[in-house]
Amino acid sequence: MLDLWENLKNSPYPIALYGIGNGADKIIDILNEKGIGFCGVFSSDGFYKPNKVFRGKKVSTLEELEEEYGKLTVLMCFGSARKEVFSYVEKIKEKHLFFAPDVPVYGDILFDKNFYFKTENEHKWVYSILEDEKSKECFRDIVNFKLSGDIDYLKLCETSIDDAYNEILRLNDNETYIDLGAYRGDTVFEFLGKVKTYDKIYAVEPDIKTFKKLEIAVMDIKNIELINGCISDTCKKGLFAMNGSRGSNSQKGATEIDFLTVDSIVGENKVTYIKADVEGAEIDFIKGAQYTILKNKPKMMISCYHRSDDLYKIPEAVLNIRKDYKVYMRHFPSIPAWDTVYFFI
Repeated sequence: MLDLWENLKNSPYPIALYGIGNGADKIIDILNEKGIGFCGVFSSDGFYKPNKVFRGKKVSTLEELEEEYGKLTVLMCFGSARKEVFSYVEKIKEKHLFFAPDVPVYGDILFDKNFYFKTENEHKWVYSILEDEKSKECFRDIVNFKLSGDIDYLKLCETSIDDAYNEILRLNDNETYIDLGAYRGDTVFEFLGKVKTYDKIYAVEPDIKTFKKLEIAVMDIKNIELINGCISDTCKKGLFAMNGSRGSNSQKGATEIDFLTVDSIVGENKVTYIKADVEGAEIDFIKGAQYTILKNKPKMMISCYHRSDDLYKIPEAVLNIRKDYKVYMRHFPSIPAWDTVYFFI
């Protein structure tokens, strides 16, 4: 089979990039590396600014590129879960070929055909241990999307967060919840909407600007402990890139912050449910939570879309600690394959 990048070399239509920013930078670098050209860049009407230039190309509107080139092969260069973006994408697909390249949020491993065949046994192992058919279908669709860039695969495996709570997590009224990557309290309130009562909430958010907004958002919530720190595999001081968004991370930071482990945060306390969306540090989180996982066997929802090898490394890391977990996979609506998670029950 051919992957997206091989198909783009033989594209019957000029390639246009939809979106500017970090994602577009990554995709342009890969196109350049593979000797694939592109004719232009466009943004949605709400983001269009006349005379703006990105990577040597004038930022156009889609209409301007259509007028100059006709039918296009469009590459989506950012991630979104917004319905208005989905609607705009459908309009683009009515007239043009459309793909959403899967480039790693962190790390430099590209999920292409070569990577998949090098790790085929690892991926087949994960597929074999998934607990239900819905998880297996999701895994197949996610892998096929990553290889092809065809967003129809994402639509095939979409599920709602409510269904995941009802079908898999099934929380009770005495949970102790650790929210890793609490952001502005979104997932704290999501948790509160699924239980009548609870024992305690730990909410961890590293970005200081976001943390202050979290403090305000949850100020009336009882039995919640807020922690401004970065989750890691060891406790130390380290540098962290704070930008006030979900993309804040420890990759190339300039601000010193406490790096903490889950084991150091909770000690001997009971933990029943952990949500981890920690911007590519999921393996570090697992390593730093070994005692908690071994002692409590908490239910866990762990993001698996930040790095290309997350699909097999995350289950491997968890099951190396406890082999008695049941493993599920779900994908919540988003383009590209962001908001894809493993559940460990």
